[in-house]
Amino acid sequence: MRYGPLALSFDFGTQSVRAILFDKTGEIRGKEKIDYKRPYFSVKPGYCEQTADFYWDNMCAVSRKLRESAGELWNDVVAMSVTSLRDVITCLDENNNPLRPFILYLDGRRVENAADYIPSGKKQLVRLAGALDISIAQYAATFANWIAINEPEIWAKTRKVVMLPTYIHYKLLGKLTDSIANQVGHVPFNYKKKEWMNPSELTYFIFGSIKPDMLVRDLKKPCEIMGYISKEVAAITGLPEGLPVIASGADKACETLAVGCEGPDVAAISMGTAASIEITTDKYVEPSAFLPAYPSIYQDKYNPEILIFRGYWMISWFKNEFAQKETYEAAEKGVLPEKLLDEHLRDVPAGSDGLILQPFWSPGTTNPEAKGSVIGFADYHTRVHVYRAIIEGIGFALYDALKSMEKRAGYDIKRIMVSGGGSNSEEVCQITADLFGCKVQKIQTYETSALGAAMAAFTGVGEYGNLHDAVKAMSHISCEYTPDPKAHEIYEKLYHRVYKKLYGANRRFYKEIRDIIKH
Repeated sequence: MRYGPLALSFDFGTQSVRAILFDKTGEIRGKEKIDYKRPYFSVKPGYCEQTADFYWDNMCAVSRKLRESAGELWNDVVAMSVTSLRDVITCLDENNNPLRPFILYLDGRRVENAADYIPSGKKQLVRLAGALDISIAQYAATFANWIAINEPEIWAKTRKVVMLPTYIHYKLLGKLTDSIANQVGHVPFNYKKKEWMNPSELTYFIFGSIKPDMLVRDLKKPCEIMGYISKEVAAITGLPEGLPVIASGADKACETLAVGCEGPDVAAISMGTAASIEITTDKYVEPSAFLPAYPSIYQDKYNPEILIFRGYWMISWFKNEFAQKETYEAAEKGVLPEKLLDEHLRDVPAGSDGLILQPFWSPGTTNPEAKGSVIGFADYHTRVHVYRAIIEGIGFALYDALKSMEKRAGYDIKRIMVSGGGSNSEEVCQITADLFGCKVQKIQTYETSALGAAMAAFTGVGEYGNLHDAVKAMSHISCEYTPDPKAHEIYEKLYHRVYKKLYGANRRFYKEIRDIIKH
């Protein structure tokens, strides 16, 4: 059976790469996935790296795999686009060869004594602006700064600093090019103007190791054609020769587009390894003080976003550390362990009988001293209480983030669109609806990053006149969850009277722990 023109999306995640064919209604007509045997390696505790061509090699393999399984449908592919995880960087030499492995966003390395590297004049200016602490934290978290200080022999040979999608586009097209909406990470990008910073800008010093000539200048707007697949690349990847490669954007931006998150009444939650909440705005609105709003796939819009660094990864952490029983049972029944755990969630009431969790298993740049915390333990609490408290804790953190963004944007959110692996759980979606006190909806597929990239691809070759038309045709609400008023009342009390005060009450102790333990 033929389905008309198809768009091909490659979606690079933390754990796998997927190649997916979408038709113009947003339905999946072909899909292949390669799970990474080793998503990253650690040369030291807390380090997360991956060899430079790991992602490219897996992309070639999954592309060839899909070509084989798609059969005649492969002839209907009219455009392709790439979306990927963010803030994953490497260094290239004068011939665009990688000088070291990629450093992933999960990496915990930081520049030691970062304040010492900040010019005194700049330090004084950001101190007056009330941004000194976050500037120091951002400098410390910029991997390029770490490389320049700790690997000077690599840095001396570095001619370009690139993120993962830039490198993939280079391998596909033979030139250093990328989408504006992919420049999300610790790089000197002016997100309001959607262009590289001028070195004279106040905050350029945060990324001071990266010189202007180290940046890739050929940046395309989302939905623009970046180039075409050559005969040589077609032979390696199995892609059709001459296939247009369309600029889309980073994974979260594509997800936000795909679920139809546009307007002052809707927000999007990505329930992935890193959990995030986003809105779409016409004007540039910082989601919280000194945090940028990122470029939307819509060329004239922005995506304010707040990220919970480990997010729904914590569910996997709990499963691996505390759910061996469910893991064995699930293997016998041929289901996922999360399915069995989710069934037990119904046995625990909203609020987990007073067990409250703050999900800062990994700190962010705005709270660099943060640690995770759990309070309210009693002798009647079980493993399932802890499991539910994790889900609720992530929800509280996202709810707190939404309140900040609503105030800054002047929005009044009435519904939440969810996507990502966590959205596959009926129980997690219902808890989210109860906690936020508004409708939670999801669309026909959880492959929303790839779907957003496909929307950009179709628009880029004129199959749709604009992204609004693509979203209308390709995104369809399939499930809705209505909040339980009694459960929401409990969550509101816990949020305002406990959770909202938890970080401030424990901040000093988090700092003491880090000083004593040194990580």
